[in-house]
Amino acid sequence: MKTVLVTRPKDQAASFVKKLEEYGLISVVFPTIEIRPVSGWKVPDLSLFDGVFFTSPNSVSFFMERLLKESPDELKNLKKLKVWAVGKTTSSDLAAHGVTTRPVPKISDAVTLMEEIDTDTISGRSFLFLRGSLSLGTIPEVIIRRGGRCTELTVYENLPPSLEESAKIKSLLERGELSCLSFTSPSTAVNFFEAMGTTAIPDGVKVAAIGTTTAAALKNLGLQVDIIPESFDALGFAKAIADAMIA
Repeated sequence: MKTVLVTRPKDQAASFVKKLEEYGLISVVFPTIEIRPVSGWKVPDLSLFDGVFFTSPNSVSFFMERLLKESPDELKNLKKLKVWAVGKTTSSDLAAHGVTTRPVPKISDAVTLMEEIDTDTISGRSFLFLRGSLSLGTIPEVIIRRGGRCTELTVYENLPPSLEESAKIKSLLERGELSCLSFTSPSTAVNFFEAMGTTAIPDGVKVAAIGTTTAAALKNLGLQVDIIPESFDALGFAKAIADAMIA
């Protein structure tokens, strides 16, 4: 039986694990990032912006939680803005609050999202970028380069796994008990190999990335990426891994 290491946060791993099980694959869940809200920030006056960028379900969750609790009147301002979301899940989470997003690209990463926004939409306008502590900063960089203004607001932080859990996973990897390492964001990849203390992996262990941005982060670490799904979501990712494992 093939075993897949799942590195996404536990509260986001359930559906992915279930799908892997349907394909006959065993999962070992090892969240390489613990998500926690950041304190000390306030919901800004959204009427001052032309648009908002949400890059993950976490950015939606933590921002909307505080908005509804401390500044509920800002919801009507948010609904008036142009809102972009990286990924279908992020867009769906916003829709649950009555917020309509711009069309989501088939390839769900920040680079593709920004490529599909024309310069006239950005130039001379102000945007709010809601981010985690390990954001790569792709969106603000493009906004500034195209003549826009960007306010970055860190609403959650990514913390590394514990030493005890890291030691357990390292032992499994060294004993050849993991068939595939799966990564759903650059931060899951970076945190994993920092926790292992090395980027060396046993022969035969496949490396899977949910999308091109994550794959690029892995390649920057010197790793070969064996699996990238056609559809950059949990269901497509599970299928791609299963196809590679069963083939």
